[in-house]
Amino acid sequence: MTIIAQARLGIHDPHDCTDANDELTILHAIYDTLVRRDGQDFAPLLARKWEVSDDARTWTFQLAEDGRFHDGTPCDAPAVIENLRRMAREDKGYTLGAPAVWRQYLGSADYAAPDSHTLRLTLATPMADLLDVLEQGFIASPAAFGALDAGDMTAHVGTGPYRIDTIAPDRITAVRVDRHFEPLPPNDRITWQLETSSRARQALLAEGAVQVANALDFESSRALGPMRHEFLSPVAIIYLLNAAKGPLADARVRRALSLAVDREALIDTVVGGAARPLRGFVSPNHFGAGTGAGATCDRDKARALLADAGHDTGLTLHVDCPTRLPDEAEILTAALGDQLAEVNITLEVHVHPEREDYAHMVRRKEIRDLCVFDSSPMSTYRVLYEKIDSRIAGSWWQGYANPRIEALIDEGRTTTDRAARAALWREAYALLQDDPAWLTLYNPLKVIGIAGDHPDFTMPADGVIDVRALPQLTEEPA
Repeated sequence: MTIIAQARLGIHDPHDCTDANDELTILHAIYDTLVRRDGQDFAPLLARKWEVSDDARTWTFQLAEDGRFHDGTPCDAPAVIENLRRMAREDKGYTLGAPAVWRQYLGSADYAAPDSHTLRLTLATPMADLLDVLEQGFIASPAAFGALDAGDMTAHVGTGPYRIDTIAPDRITAVRVDRHFEPLPPNDRITWQLETSSRARQALLAEGAVQVANALDFESSRALGPMRHEFLSPVAIIYLLNAAKGPLADARVRRALSLAVDREALIDTVVGGAARPLRGFVSPNHFGAGTGAGATCDRDKARALLADAGHDTGLTLHVDCPTRLPDEAEILTAALGDQLAEVNITLEVHVHPEREDYAHMVRRKEIRDLCVFDSSPMSTYRVLYEKIDSRIAGSWWQGYANPRIEALIDEGRTTTDRAARAALWREAYALLQDDPAWLTLYNPLKVIGIAGDHPDFTMPADGVIDVRALPQLTEEPA
């Protein structure tokens, strides 16, 4: 049995959107999706091939003919349609204050099944990046929907290479199925074990009690030698800026904030070097992220912009700050305040201990001047659509508007050529450096420990442990 020690443990409704990597690793083992993420692109999973119409509205998927749920029923086109319709329900896709995430994309779609293994999906509006949504659309047995709706979180029935065996408060175990339409993974049983202490997780790995340890301390994990694997998290640590009212409604002040920050010094102070400066708007792992210098520190220019905006004698900004997610939010805000004092900006901090209440406040657009946040969707399009487009005014949008960027969003959503669409997203993110909607700071560096010496191991771009791709870590039973 392969044991994965992790800081949090839980498994919820597969159609409730989550960015919790400790939960996603379990869901991706139990369930298949139509496609899987492969770096910045997508590869077949339940959908063995697909095509999209020129207007990016009609998608046709050819499904695996031998896909079966763990209850023995076939995973055919009607079953997939039932899942997509369930995803689009008003009460699904809820996470940390953002209800009905999937409804905005799938709610008005039409579905057809020309035969049992062909799915045709027609969107109400074009979306060339639909695979970004379907990559998170876990396909469950419709027979389990009633139990899931009743809150029975033991009723997980997917088509994945593992099926749930036991669920306990401190561990969840899954066993490899006898057959799957793709090659079976090498490890026959996986247990996700709760261990809240990173020091204890590392010790368990070092002594051989577990085979994988997630979210290890950046520095002390160096003692693991070749068992230590460092990777870049795509999560962006940012401050959302109130562009609707107050000082940050002025683009010059938003730009001055970005120029006033020494990101390298901030990383050293706050996370001990365990991050990379976020010079673009999304991580380098993102499709269409682009490269380049991006946001750099230039305090003389920041002072000039502030003076031009009428703040040459100083400026006070009010910051909303949670106590977790990101967990370093309070330390980060204090360090940011020290840096901004160099350009005569003072931060008044308002701490919020209840993270879900905080998320609701942000969603209701009740932030003061700025607030600590993280941006986690791996979809480049979703970041622009849900958080930047003023015409949508999504859950995390805070009053920003840029017609040039919105024109690029419109063009990108109908551009089915992937390379051409990536170029549009790069152009949009370049504009967001000159006219920032957020104060972007860094992408964290994370560490995972794996028993043995596996120099070719790499973490997926989304930072979620893919148990299908783990090397064989325990001996098969005789």
